[in-house]
Amino acid sequence: MESIGIREGFAPFGPYQTWYRVTGHFDGKNPPLVILHGGPGCTHDYVDAFKDIAASGYPVVHYDQLGNGRSTHLPEKDASFWNVALFLDELDNLLDHLEISDSYALLGQSWGGMLASEHAVRQPAGLRALIAANSPADMRVWVEEANRLRQLLPAGVHETLLEYERAGDFQAVAYQQASRVFYDNHVCRVLPWPDEVARTFAQVDADPTVYHAMSGPTEFHVIGSLKDWTIVDRLRHINVPTLVISGRYDEATPTVVRPYLEQIPNVRWALFQNSSHMPHVEERVACMGTVVRFLDECLHGAMVGNRKLEELRA
Repeated sequence: MESIGIREGFAPFGPYQTWYRVTGHFDGKNPPLVILHGGPGCTHDYVDAFKDIAASGYPVVHYDQLGNGRSTHLPEKDASFWNVALFLDELDNLLDHLEISDSYALLGQSWGGMLASEHAVRQPAGLRALIAANSPADMRVWVEEANRLRQLLPAGVHETLLEYERAGDFQAVAYQQASRVFYDNHVCRVLPWPDEVARTFAQVDADPTVYHAMSGPTEFHVIGSLKDWTIVDRLRHINVPTLVISGRYDEATPTVVRPYLEQIPNVRWALFQNSSHMPHVEERVACMGTVVRFLDECLHGAMVGNRKLEELRA
């Protein structure tokens, strides 16, 4: 990757700092692809694979959202501080700082896709394409599907989760072990977890401020400020070509991603048959190829109407 060029920096965001990394060069040939990580409260590490896209001529921007990773941490902030508007402002600030707000594409994974969609429904003039990877459109549906998936896990797992959730004991070893069964089936099926995935989860454990405030103690027990979030009735306002990514075993089930497919006028769906919530890790080569083909076609070719892509192969 050295020949492509990598630079890191910090974008001042009010009194805070947003860490970013650019892989490739802003040469004007292709709009940069900005990667929005999930959580809320994760880090860029687990979506690091998307730097591969730079080899195809699209500069790739990773960043750690405020409160996470290498950006400013604020564990003392009240839960009300952490909200969608804050992270939309941070994204706008980063685009302006990098001087790319007139032409860029967004790829948001999980919560990152929710945030990217919130950005896209405002129809910013510089947005050229949107990729929503493994993202819910409605958190109530997300929780309903998570509860359904939990009940399909090996005997006793769902019951253990319920027992400790009722008691409010999310740190119990038995609860953590039961949660890991869900994660290994529906979040990342590459075992053991790759280093970049493990690094992200370790950093969330070290400072769960944002994750707990907006989501909750686990992926499937959402009790934070996002518990009633929905964008379903606004998706029709997205006016750029959109790619929806999900995995066959994804916690973002077809029911979860369906509103994106039904409401966005110009949309495609890539369903990865051997993946769960992280096709960029579980089927890395195929996922990167799909993203590049989408960008090539929608930015340099023509994409008309809805098309569904399934069983994608490397």
